[in-house]
Amino acid sequence: MKTDTIFYEIFKEFPNIFFELIGQPEIDPNTYQFQAPEIKQLAFRLDGLFCPLAEFSHQPLYFVEIQFYNDPRFYERLFTSIFLYFSQYQPPNPDWYAIVIYKRRRQKNTIPSRYRALIEPHLRLIYLDELRKTGLEFSLGVGIVKLIVERRSQAQKIAPQLVVQAQQELSDPVLQEQVLQFIQTIVLYKFPKLSTEEIKTMLNLDLIKHTRVYQEAKEEGKLEGKLEGKLEGKLEGKLEGKLEGKLEGKLEVTSRLLAQGFTIQRVAELVDLDVEIVKQVDLENR
Repeated sequence: MKTDTIFYEIFKEFPNIFFELIGQPEIDPNTYQFQAPEIKQLAFRLDGLFCPLAEFSHQPLYFVEIQFYNDPRFYERLFTSIFLYFSQYQPPNPDWYAIVIYKRRRQKNTIPSRYRALIEPHLRLIYLDELRKTGLEFSLGVGIVKLIVERRSQAQKIAPQLVVQAQQELSDPVLQEQVLQFIQTIVLYKFPKLSTEEIKTMLNLDLIKHTRVYQEAKEEGKLEGKLEGKLEGKLEGKLEGKLEGKLEGKLEVTSRLLAQGFTIQRVAELVDLDVEIVKQVDLENR
């Protein structure tokens, strides 16, 4: 599972989760922009950076690193990257913090003593397996972050709870859709061998049917109708005859899911279509 990518997407789409994670939920996430700046001199790239918008330059910078494996030189690279960033970008912010997220405490890398002057004011370590001790597990956002690192046996219990929590707490249908899709994505990454039906059973619902794109297709009547015309090489023209399985609705959902970034293989599994048909839809959309 590409945890760096998942964390990047979560923090980018829901920056409030990061500030909940560091125990500062009162910070307005709209004053920050999340990015992954490249340090050109040595080709370093920071996992993430919460950089205040220009009008909030008095606020601190938050450097974010996801560290799930042992690396004796981790802190060398971290502080080198941060100071190279300062040298290249010359940010006006008066203060900064380095937030390192570990899966569990035993994975923590040893901090060289030469950096001790930086530890107290600037460095903060977060251990995801210990969040329950802080009471933050009741937060939907932090619950989603914890789902990433939970063992599969626990994830099977937690994922359905998060689905229910999202449906209860999020009144905005667009936001609810985004959160449900993040939960679904994490589950699919953690259980790559499970079929679509098994994922549905685990989550106690078909997440796709609860997304806005699916509902829009249904409202347009494309899940109930029959296709007329011919299905040719690039799915041009109309389909003639009766095609079982409500193919037209599936093609509509397929097109929209591909546009949202789902892979061809995953879309084929989710909408129960042949991979070749999904590939044709993908080609037609380009």
